[in-house]
Amino acid sequence: MTRLNLVLLMAVLASALYLVHTQYESRQLFTALDRAEAQARQLTADGERLQVEKRAQATPARVQRLAQNQLQMRSATPAITQYVIDPAPATQEAAR
Repeated sequence: MTRLNLVLLMAVLASALYLVHTQYESRQLFTALDRAEAQARQLTADGERLQVEKRAQATPARVQRLAQNQLQMRSATPAITQYVIDPAPATQEAAR
């Protein structure tokens, strides 16, 4: 009977140690999951902020100002427009 009690005691101790280990592992995984969710929320917020900044950078007034100041571009007016005539139709008529 004593041997049976010792075997049962060892089984209870082993299951208790396994339970403690499982609970510890569960807490570790929960902590990792919580960190991952916090990081996902942060990345979502950063993505939304970057989208807002992208829209602010692409406004037509800003693009026009940068084109004029940095690229030295100017608006097209009839005074600076040059028309080019396509020489291909003239050569086709001469060949006939």
